[in-house]
Amino acid sequence: MKILLRHGLEPAQRAQAAGLYWRAFGGKLGRVIGPEPKALRYIERVIDPAHVIAATDEAGRVLGVVGFRTPQGSFVAGTREDLVAVYGRFGALWRAFALAILAQDLPDQTVSIDGLAVAEEARGLGLGGALMKTLCEQAQAQGFGKVRLNVVGENLRARELYDRLGFAVTGRVDRWITAALYGYRTVVEMERQV
Repeated sequence: MKILLRHGLEPAQRAQAAGLYWRAFGGKLGRVIGPEPKALRYIERVIDPAHVIAATDEAGRVLGVVGFRTPQGSFVAGTREDLVAVYGRFGALWRAFALAILAQDLPDQTVSIDGLAVAEEARGLGLGGALMKTLCEQAQAQGFGKVRLNVVGENLRARELYDRLGFAVTGRVDRWITAALYGYRTVVEMERQV
């Protein structure tokens, strides 16, 4: 199978990318942006194709994505109006608060990873590493100095990948509110110079 890596998504690929993102992060985000049909509608609505590297097969099927954030925008970051459109006024109100807890400042000259997701049938092919390497190369080409990410402390498989790719731990955050809302308490902060 030939895999193509490219910056961006075609309009027809948005739903596929939203599905991958949900399968990867729905376990954490489900309490806040679920149920699944609404979550998929919301994610597809707010995806910014300018902030993703996608891995596709020759037919254009999305097999993996790495979404990222720069000062110009983010892969999955909707507005209050997007929340209202999908969840209604009351649903948007409390969801906006819950999502704001995840927000972080973005230091100058830094790209932050919004999420890495690989389709189950494509795991073990090295797509995660290839997507991350491509993102780091593009970040460097665009004048950014580092790439950073947060990984749930218990996600040892992801930590191993990031360690192999040269990311170093820069901090650890332990918050009860993320445990209550998202089901995880500890986040490991990692970054890599590019």
